[in-house]
Amino acid sequence: MSKVMNLKDAIAKYVENGDVISLGGFTTNRKPYAAVNEILRQGQKDFIVEAGPAGGDWDTLIGAGRVKAYINCYTANSGYTNVSRRFRAAVEKGELLMEDYSQDVEMQRIHAAALGLPYLPVRLMMGSSLVDEWGISKEERQKIDKLPDDKFIYVENPFKKGEKLVAAPVPEIDTAIIHVQMASPDGTTRILGNTFHDVDIAIAARKVIVTCEELVSDEYIKNFDADENKIPGFCVDAVVHAPFGAHPSQCYKYYDYDADFYKMYNVKSKTEEDFNAFLDEWVYGVEDHDAYLNKLGATRLIGLKDVPGFGYATDVLKKGEEK
Repeated sequence: MSKVMNLKDAIAKYVENGDVISLGGFTTNRKPYAAVNEILRQGQKDFIVEAGPAGGDWDTLIGAGRVKAYINCYTANSGYTNVSRRFRAAVEKGELLMEDYSQDVEMQRIHAAALGLPYLPVRLMMGSSLVDEWGISKEERQKIDKLPDDKFIYVENPFKKGEKLVAAPVPEIDTAIIHVQMASPDGTTRILGNTFHDVDIAIAARKVIVTCEELVSDEYIKNFDADENKIPGFCVDAVVHAPFGAHPSQCYKYYDYDADFYKMYNVKSKTEEDFNAFLDEWVYGVEDHDAYLNKLGATRLIGLKDVPGFGYATDVLKKGEEK
């Protein structure tokens, strides 16, 4: 059965107000921006976020007021902002409920969700302020059904009497959205390079949307370089063909990140007024992802294409001259 949908229909069907959502990718790598932009256009909100290392994807959703609670370890467009600006502004103004886990614990919590574990026992975070300080109080947690009652609790190691461990809650993810290099109509998904936490969120989530650079036949993906396939079709609910769907982030072996776009966003996200103008121009002002690509222009996109042998976009002639 084909799971191919257009982006607008996939977001409308599988992204609901109040969902616990996790997005694939890592800071400026393979972030599902086309899907994020469509969520912004459609207006879904009140998300409980389980975010691995994030960037402008969640920064835009936070800036647009779509996030109710944010569980995270790091949010920045690496190399362009030390901390994403709308995220920082929302926290400083007290407008965003935010819980901070260390990066390793957050990744392991998501992995534990994929394993179906009820909680995650770790030694990590002990001895640091991450156990002493809660970003979301117990009282605030009790007001939101999809938040665990506690950031963590201490438990005793049942196999080593007297040893104390941190028991962290395991997220119950409603929707995962992942951008990949290749997928087929039955949902089989191919990820080249680092998978980050994408396989885990695909296994853990109730609903999974995959956007892809290339949509290929079921026969091709199963018979050619099948060892590169990472997510089985039965985990996926919708497959969306969205070339450059990770722009402005990079997509390994396909295109580099758009440095000029990130620099522009860094400036535009400094103030709420300029940020809203950015959304009006690049999100609300374009009908869909195709219109977004047309606004960027063919020459700009071609200039981001990965150069084999380098692994990123570069002028091969200039590189040759430097030698």
